[in-house]
Amino acid sequence: IGNTVLHILVLQPNKTFACHMYSLILSYDRNKEGPGSLELIPNNEGLTPFKLAGVEGNTVMFQYLMQKRKQNLWSFGPLTTVLYDITEIDSWAEDQSFLELIVSTKKREARQILDLTPVKELVSLKWNMYGRPYFCFLALFYILYMVCFTMCCVYRPLKPRTGNKTSSRDNTVYVQKMLQESYVAYEDELRLVGELITVIGAVVILVLEIPDILRVGAAKYFGQTILGGPFHIIVITYACMILVTMVMRLTSTTGEVVPMSFALVLGWCNVMYFARGFQMLGPFTIMIQKMIFGDLMRFCWLMAVVILGFASAFYIIFQTENPENLGQFYNYPMSLFTTFELFLTIIDGPANYDVDLPFMYSVVYFAFAIIAALLMLNLLIAMMGDTHWRVAHEQDELWRAQVVATTVMLERKLPRCLWPRSGICGREYGLGDRWYLRVEDRVDPNKHKMMRYTEAFKAQDRDNYDKGSEKLEINRDTPYKKELSALSLSRSTSRTSSHRGWEILRRNT
Repeated sequence: IGNTVLHILVLQPNKTFACHMYSLILSYDRNKEGPGSLELIPNNEGLTPFKLAGVEGNTVMFQYLMQKRKQNLWSFGPLTTVLYDITEIDSWAEDQSFLELIVSTKKREARQILDLTPVKELVSLKWNMYGRPYFCFLALFYILYMVCFTMCCVYRPLKPRTGNKTSSRDNTVYVQKMLQESYVAYEDELRLVGELITVIGAVVILVLEIPDILRVGAAKYFGQTILGGPFHIIVITYACMILVTMVMRLTSTTGEVVPMSFALVLGWCNVMYFARGFQMLGPFTIMIQKMIFGDLMRFCWLMAVVILGFASAFYIIFQTENPENLGQFYNYPMSLFTTFELFLTIIDGPANYDVDLPFMYSVVYFAFAIIAALLMLNLLIAMMGDTHWRVAHEQDELWRAQVVATTVMLERKLPRCLWPRSGICGREYGLGDRWYLRVEDRVDPNKHKMMRYTEAFKAQDRDNYDKGSEKLEINRDTPYKKELSALSLSRSTSRTSSHRGWEILRRNT
C-alpha cells in the first residue's frame, strides 16, 4: 500500500504537497535501505517511483529525490563537491534503463530532465569518453562497407545478349551471367571477397537488431523517432535485400537487379543515421523523419488519388492516337509514371506541334495543372514548413535525446571490456556498493548577495503598501477625493523607496 501511494504522489499536480507526503510516508518505512525499501519496489510496468518521475517528466519530484540521494563530500568557500547516487540512472547494469525510458517517452517534459544534474553530467561523461569515438568509428566503418557493396554491384557479372529483340522498344544489350560463369577470372575472385563481406555484414546487422526488437517491442522500437525507428526499418530491409540477392545469385535466377537496387538506395540512405552524432546535423535527421513519415505519408494518399484519376483520363484520351507521335501515354503503367512526373513538374506537358492534340487533353491538363502544381504542392510546402518550425524550437533538447539514445545503444551492443562503468564505487567512501558520480558545484556569493538585496526591497515595498492600505481603511469615511490623494501618496512613497532601493542595488553591482 505504501509503495502504491508513493507512485500516486509522483503523479500529483501539486508538487510541494507530493514531496512532503513522500517524506512522511518514507519516515514510517522500516526497511529504508535494501531490497525491501518502498522506493525500490517497482509497479506493474517495472518502474520505481524514481523512474516514474522521470518518465512522467516531473522535474520537481526528480530533483527532490536526487537531493535525498546526494552526499556532500567537501566544501571550500564557493566550491562544493557532491556525490550523486546514479544507481538507477546509469544504464550500465540496468535492464530497463532510466535514460532509455526518458528518451522513449512521448512527453516533452521528460526530455527536460536530461538537462538536470547529475543526468547531464553523466551523459556528457559517457558521450565524450566512449560514445563519440565509437560512434565516429562505426560511421567510418559503415561508409567503407557501403563503398565495398557499391563496387560489387557496379562490377556485377554480365555478358552480351545473344537472343533476338522481340520489340522495337527493347533496349537490352547485357544480361546476367549464370553462377558457373560468374567466378572465373581474377577480377571475379576480388568481387567474391567483397560480396562475402557484404553478406557477412547483412547477417551481423540482423543479429544485432533482432534481439532489441524482441526486448523493446516492434511498435516501440520502430515507432520512436528519437530512437531512430525509421532507420532501423531501413537497415533491416537492406539486410533482407542482400540475402535475397545472394539467394538469386546462387540459384542463377534472373532479376537480381530489383533487390540490388533497393539495397543500394536503402544502404546509402541509412548513412543519414550517423548525422545524429553531430549537433549541427542531428536535428535535421529528425526533421526529415517527421516530414517523410508524417507530412509526406498523409500527402501521398491525396497525391495517389489525383494521379490515379488523371492518369486514367490521359490514357483514355490517347488510347486511339498513334503512340509514335505521342508515346508518353501509350499504355496504362506509362500513363501513371508520366502523370507522376507532371505532378511534380519534372517534365512539361507532352506536345507534338506537327500533329493535332485531342481537345479533351487541353481541358484535362488545365484542371490537372491547377490542382497539382498550384494547390497540392503549395499545401505540401506549407505542411513541411510548419514541421520545420516546430522541430527548430526544440532542436537542442532533441539532439540531447539523440545523444542519450545513441549512447545507450552503443553501451548495450559493445563488450564490457570496451565500455567500463562510469562513476565511483561507494566503497571508496564507505557508502556501500552503490555507484556515485562526482560533481563539482560553484556557488557565486555575489549572486546570493544580490538576491538578499532584492528580497529586502520587495519586503520594504510590501510594508509601504500595507501602511497605505491601513491609512485608506482609517480614512474611508472621508470624501472620495481624499481617498484618491491618499492612494496616490502611498504609491508615490512606495515608488520612491523602491527606486532608492534599486539604485543601491545597481551601485553595489
